[in-house]
Amino acid sequence: MSVVTNTTTIGAIELPSRRNTELMLLVFAVVIPIFAYANVGLAIHGELPPGMLAYGGGLAVLAGLAHFVVRRYAKYADPLLLPIATLLNGLGCVLIWRLDQSERLQNLAKRSFGAFSESAPRQMMYTAVAIALFAAVLLLMKDHRTLQRFTYISMAASLVLLILPVIPGLGADVFGAKIWISVAGFSIQPGEFAKIVIAVFFAGYLMVKRDALALASRRFMGLYLPRGRDLGPILMIWAMSLLILVFENDLGTSLLFFGMFVIMLYVATERTSWIVIGLLMSVGGAVVVGTFASHVQARVNAWLDPFGCYNTSGACMQVGQSIMSFGSGGVLGTGWGQGNSDLIGFAANSDFIFSTVGEELGLSGVMAFLLLYGLIIERGVRTALAARDPFGKLFAIGLSGAFSLQIFVVAGGVMGLIPLTGMTMPFLASGGSSVLANWALIGILIRISDTARRPAPAPAPSPDSEMTQVVRPS
Repeated sequence: MSVVTNTTTIGAIELPSRRNTELMLLVFAVVIPIFAYANVGLAIHGELPPGMLAYGGGLAVLAGLAHFVVRRYAKYADPLLLPIATLLNGLGCVLIWRLDQSERLQNLAKRSFGAFSESAPRQMMYTAVAIALFAAVLLLMKDHRTLQRFTYISMAASLVLLILPVIPGLGADVFGAKIWISVAGFSIQPGEFAKIVIAVFFAGYLMVKRDALALASRRFMGLYLPRGRDLGPILMIWAMSLLILVFENDLGTSLLFFGMFVIMLYVATERTSWIVIGLLMSVGGAVVVGTFASHVQARVNAWLDPFGCYNTSGACMQVGQSIMSFGSGGVLGTGWGQGNSDLIGFAANSDFIFSTVGEELGLSGVMAFLLLYGLIIERGVRTALAARDPFGKLFAIGLSGAFSLQIFVVAGGVMGLIPLTGMTMPFLASGGSSVLANWALIGILIRISDTARRPAPAPAPSPDSEMTQVVRPS
């Protein structure tokens, strides 16, 4: 006698999506800026600001819409990226509104431009447009791997974006740097968007060429040096970064693009020699260009001795005031709305907005903000590790590397650790181009993380596996 039993296949176990965790974190990401807004109003005017409810409600609606899009179209995405970006953006609007209340900055704007207009309402408008762009990225880009088809098109597009600011009649020279274009009355910084577009080219190119670039010809002082003919890509990017530095006087964008390529090259090839070569070329190029470019020389002098040229150079005065802001903040800071970082004057709410954090929130606040930025970078790197395709890995690490480099050059510049670059702190600084580009970057990372974390579909049932005859002896 025998017994026949049926065994069926077990489908894939459903993994938690972590969307409820994201929603709970978003509540804190909205409440904290509202409390900060109230704090500023009480410190400056002695009463709650009249627009607090409108600001809090608007931020809550925007965060809710972004969460709905992620819950609907990127169910398995990383749950930390959206709340951290929302918190930083919300606190950035509070910092900009705080500086809008400064009588010094109001009088400076009236003397320079004839009138003063608050930047905080415009920043909220830019944030709303940025959230719409964030949603569009998730809605239109169903799979990040489709961008691989546009590898060389993205290279051409990034070159066009970088060339636009130097075209006569279209580009604008703002305090020595040619990084803006004027379109229909709006100023746009194409370099902010070029960092995303060029990351597509780097990822697609290195995915195909990484085996050739990983080959070594000889060993020197513990490093495997690449073959001469494989140095072409890094020489090309190095030359492009120098051209940006020469024609646009933009040290930040030049450093950002070259540094991002070196990071992605190292990840693709796992050769330390590329890092060493990249650093040497970066320092050499900066020294050569800095010798001839007066704009770069002024920033280097301001970095070396800001108080030596304090009364003769605007760059020295700004860096000196920034350093004093961090120093006067101490460990706990002077408190929201009770600092004097507005003495920096021009660019207090853009390039130097991190100085307000250092003075009014102190070392503890600076470390908290850097920790939030570090978490975005860490989640981006984790996404790159979890990605199942090489293009996604390189793309995620490229975006995370560009984001980290921007944080480093901005924070280092305003603290006097490196020469000032003129770039803006992501999500904090006033300006539409920066907030739009960085929300698009977060959207792309969320899309890649959703693809990486999504459980593999269960295998199609097979008649042989659904029913197996097991014969047991009687």
